Amino acid sequence: MATKASSEVKVRSFCTGFDLREMFAVASRWLEKNAAAIDALNVFPVPDGDTGTNMLFTMKAAVEEASRVKEDNVSLVARALAHGALIGARGNSGVILSQMFKGLALGLDGRPVAYPLEISQALEEAARAAYRGLSKPVEGTMLTVMKDVAAAVREVATNSKDLTSLAVIAVREARDSVARTPELLSVLKEGGVVDAGGQGLYIILEGVLHYLKGEADSIILMSPGIAPASLPPSLKAAEGRQKLYGYCTEFIIKGEKLNPDRVRRKIEARGESVLVVGDDAAVKVHIHTTDPGSVLKIGTAAGSLHDLKIQNMDDQHEDFVQMRRGLARPVRIATVEVVSGTGLEAVIRSLGATAIVPGGQTMNPSTQELLGAIEFVPSDKVIVMPNNKNVILTAQQAASLSKKEVKILPTTSIPQGIAALVAFNQEAELDRNIAEMDKAFRQIRSIEISSAVRGARIGRIRIGKGQFIGFVDGDLKAAGEDRSEVIEKTLAAAGVEKAELLTVYFGAGITAEGAEVTAASLRERHPNLETEVVSGGQPHYSYIMSLE
Repeated sequence: MATKASSEVKVRSFCTGFDLREMFAVASRWLEKNAAAIDALNVFPVPDGDTGTNMLFTMKAAVEEASRVKEDNVSLVARALAHGALIGARGNSGVILSQMFKGLALGLDGRPVAYPLEISQALEEAARAAYRGLSKPVEGTMLTVMKDVAAAVREVATNSKDLTSLAVIAVREARDSVARTPELLSVLKEGGVVDAGGQGLYIILEGVLHYLKGEADSIILMSPGIAPASLPPSLKAAEGRQKLYGYCTEFIIKGEKLNPDRVRRKIEARGESVLVVGDDAAVKVHIHTTDPGSVLKIGTAAGSLHDLKIQNMDDQHEDFVQMRRGLARPVRIATVEVVSGTGLEAVIRSLGATAIVPGGQTMNPSTQELLGAIEFVPSDKVIVMPNNKNVILTAQQAASLSKKEVKILPTTSIPQGIAALVAFNQEAELDRNIAEMDKAFRQIRSIEISSAVRGARIGRIRIGKGQFIGFVDGDLKAAGEDRSEVIEKTLAAAGVEKAELLTVYFGAGITAEGAEVTAASLRERHPNLETEVVSGGQPHYSYIMSLE
């Protein structure tokens, strides 16, 4: 318990520009530890970016810009935070967050220091700015959470001299407001989750509270927040829609004497989810439109375009629906697989995996990403298949941070992960599943064919840069200039003559025709071996093969 004197020192320290920078740096770190769990809350039928990730990038941009301010001045730091957030904003949630920073800066404008009453007024301005930034504000989102927080803080700010207690009230109200979002927005209620942006805002405020309590150095575990795993999402609303989603179009207009309101009036008739925010020097535009060209024309008429991003949301929609279908209801035991490659993801999904964590060679997922998946899946019993030797320890660490009963099956390749999933039985107990899945994946041999990025000598095998190389269960077995010969040598080392089934997954750099030529050659050389060809889409490896 802090003494009165130490509390006053903390309050005064918080009110300087230096500590305002530190406060949001701590909040950014706390958001980073929770971003994967916030991402998992997304149930909207259009996968328009990941909410937690977008908010995190926005926060990082804000903090980076603020770090350049040398003066201990609240107004200057708040202005820098707002500018950094505007330029670095990603997705709807990031843009709305940037508007909150803009409002905060307006509320603190001209104040070298700020105390509870000034902070309360700035939070109200942040809420108003966020609403102003949207052509059609929707309740039940992070807008509502910000408004509720500002109202709760206003009630106590006049008589408060303790910023920590003010932050406690803000965090409590944010948590309660997030819990109420499904009652305000039907898509959340149908999906069985809370608003992801609101949850992100709650996490940011919780990070601020950690800072005020002097707990910045103790941030280790993710915040429990509103547990998404307890509210399994439904696809009824998403599957019933047949509309075209068009293109998610984002860019920044830079120029002189820009007018955000005028740009918004011209753009808002061109689509949906319109956000146009900024000032006379830079304007951030976000819109869902079927005609991005017309929007870009409006932008170029106003100034020069920067950081242009256009994504076809229709291409993503069906994959998004399929991904969510596996989470439509609680399961006795959930399975989590680490996978890289659209084709391989489709295979894993078709076999009933509960969740997929993108990642693999050179793209190892973080502990937080794996923990987010573990916490997200609708079961208290989880089996994780890392499918890469460099992910196993990370998966084990993620498991240790969860209160769920998590088992790590030490698969080191995609074929092993597939074999284990085939052996999975939803009706069997967890330990029985682990035993059967472990037995299944150890009975197959994994073959990987790639290209060397440099010359080397490993054991007795000399490798030249650019040569094809072959691995069996992670061990190098062959290298050479001819890929077909390398494949054959690698298969021989794997015991192909004793096998019955060969599944060939071809990578992103191989065409379907090329894969069929390779398969035809293998069938000719091994007529007794049943050979199947599947599009894997994996990076780095031209072929991944499973030999059984």
